[in-house]
Amino acid sequence: MTSLNSYVTKMIYQKIASFSICLLPPLPSMNRKSIMKKSLVNKTCLMMVVLAFFLRGTAPLVACPFCNAPSLTLTEQIAEADAVVLVEWISAKKGEGDFAGSTTYRIKKIHKAPKKNLKAGETVTLVQHRTGNGDDLFLLLGSMGNQLEWNSPLKITNASYQYITNAPAPDVKGAKRLLYFMKYLEVADQTVADDAYYEFANAPYKEIKTVAKKIPRNKIRKWLINPKTPATRIGLYGLLLGLGGDKEDAKLMKKIIRNQKEELRLGIDGVMSGYILLTGEEGLKFLEETKLVTLYITDKNGKPLLDETGEKKRVPFSEVYATMQALRFLWTYGDGKIEKNRLRQSLRILLNRPELADLVITDLARWKDWSVQEKLMKMYGSENYDVQSVKTSIVRYFLACTADVPKNSKLPEPKHVKKAKKYLKILEQKDPRTVKTAKRFFFIR
Repeated sequence: MTSLNSYVTKMIYQKIASFSICLLPPLPSMNRKSIMKKSLVNKTCLMMVVLAFFLRGTAPLVACPFCNAPSLTLTEQIAEADAVVLVEWISAKKGEGDFAGSTTYRIKKIHKAPKKNLKAGETVTLVQHRTGNGDDLFLLLGSMGNQLEWNSPLKITNASYQYITNAPAPDVKGAKRLLYFMKYLEVADQTVADDAYYEFANAPYKEIKTVAKKIPRNKIRKWLINPKTPATRIGLYGLLLGLGGDKEDAKLMKKIIRNQKEELRLGIDGVMSGYILLTGEEGLKFLEETKLVTLYITDKNGKPLLDETGEKKRVPFSEVYATMQALRFLWTYGDGKIEKNRLRQSLRILLNRPELADLVITDLARWKDWSVQEKLMKMYGSENYDVQSVKTSIVRYFLACTADVPKNSKLPEPKHVKKAKKYLKILEQKDPRTVKTAKRFFFIR
């Protein structure tokens, strides 16, 4: 439920942010042509999943760009707690009438305590009946008020308790911290594996980058191709391999990107980003050819693949959007691996796809690409582009363009500003209602 709530929060945040041309990537509209073949119900469900996953990275890009982060990791919870103890289940009483029931535990180990009289062997009784056996172990976290109050117990094992208590504290920064959690990313204990992943999800990108050269490459490769690997981790593993891999890893990642069997592949944006980090211009050209330029899925020889009816398989919206996310990642974190103008060039390819035009125009404005003004004027209200979201994005593009002026007011007005003002006047006469609405909700950071 925590993950679902974070998804919903980010989606709401994204919808609000889409009012501004210079904020975060916009929420894709619900009528993308690339998924119109399915029924309305299936289309909507698919799109919500696409948004939930791909928009996890649209909050301010401080932590891992391709991860879903919880509110608190176990180490953060322990740091905030006043008491941390390992207990074993002893007995439980069922609720009856006004009695909610109770469960009694015996303290086995004390990791942290606010008072000296908390001792191993003592019992703790909590409200609410919880079933268990004599060998069941739980982690109890307590907060000190007028008295020590315990939170709900977390079922763990001796091994997971050792993981928790030996983990570096939250104030330990850099490689030392992440290298500890790296060892536990795919262990059998789900509580431990998930928490180790969340530590990476919460880590700043610059810290992830510092440990990349020390990653267990062979393990990461296996995790990437293992169908049992949680989809939420694929993006992280793709990024790690891109940061610390070699030519052989690039071949594997290229194969993963090309071998598309499902319409929706969660985490593929991280794999794409990692692939470009490894291969540079070569990788970007590959993604352009297979995801942006062509409308159809192709084999390694460039031949379109056919479905069971003999029709060409179209590149799904989710794949194109994942590629856009990779471009955004490189814009923010690429460190010059791909020049800014080259990234703009890649994104401009998608202006030829009406179902993506509003997203592309918004990003081009954010990236201050003022080279498409004439093209946008021709697009405005034309066949296939006569959609309110597209027209609004075009107006906001011109508004952003007029605001891109030198800080020194004595300098002459740039050509792109003059041209944008001219086009805005034309649009105000042609479509005053859209221009008025766009101006009303337009603001710049």
